[in-house]
Amino acid sequence: MEFSQSSSVIVIDNISKQFGGVNALDRCSFRIEAGRITGLIGPNGAGKTTLFNIIAGFIRPNSGRIWLDGEDVTGLPPHQLFQRGLVRTFQIPREFGRMTVLENLMVVPPHQAGENLFNAWFRWQRVQRQERQLQARAEEVLERLNLIHLRDQLAVNLSGGQKKLLELGRTLMADARVILLDEPGAGVNRTLLADLIRFIEYLNRERGCTFCIIEHDLDLVTRLCHHVVVMAGGRVLTQGPMQEIRQNPAVREAYLGSIALADALSSSQTSTVSPEGSPP
Repeated sequence: MEFSQSSSVIVIDNISKQFGGVNALDRCSFRIEAGRITGLIGPNGAGKTTLFNIIAGFIRPNSGRIWLDGEDVTGLPPHQLFQRGLVRTFQIPREFGRMTVLENLMVVPPHQAGENLFNAWFRWQRVQRQERQLQARAEEVLERLNLIHLRDQLAVNLSGGQKKLLELGRTLMADARVILLDEPGAGVNRTLLADLIRFIEYLNRERGCTFCIIEHDLDLVTRLCHHVVVMAGGRVLTQGPMQEIRQNPAVREAYLGSIALADALSSSQTSTVSPEGSPP
């Protein structure tokens, strides 16, 4: 599938990155289409996480450019990209453990009135009014995430799957337009995975959020992704619909490399994660 410049919210243009003489990324290029869910798959060491960190501004490439909405954003720090609507999540969630689940959501929106000392002292009614609005909004998000019963629990006490749901909820509080998800299905039980899938589909379908998802669960990729990019050795090996990816012999050789994983790729053709979290 070819993407036109106008439909591409992110363009990765010949990105290369070396660490100690090792090529983590080697002239990597592809596009992420606006309003779609793009899957990013490949073996460990393919460069997927390094690429995410470059797109999100955590590290700089040695060469190449990153374009967001037609603007060169290469090397911009994460907080500036956050203000432009680009959010990156992590395989291991990074919650504020000593804050409650509700507070983890309420703290996300930037430029809150209470952050200004003058407002806190002399415009406290404005601060309180905004906090009530933020609390109502956060509670709506928790309802959708099926986490409302945990609103007053410390975030550190959540399970791994619940923390990933909470992290997705924070992207909604941030009004994110482009969300980079790093292995959302890793370590998540089937029930919570179904909730996670539904919320991603809701954000994409109802909120128009664009996703790029690193994931090893090929059933999850098949269920969610409109377009799949396969990386190997720091480069794009191939890309296209999952139906084509499954049949590509180069993918089987370079990405899978074992009979067991080849079988997993074949089985993903007929097995997908159902909305209830169990095979249909």
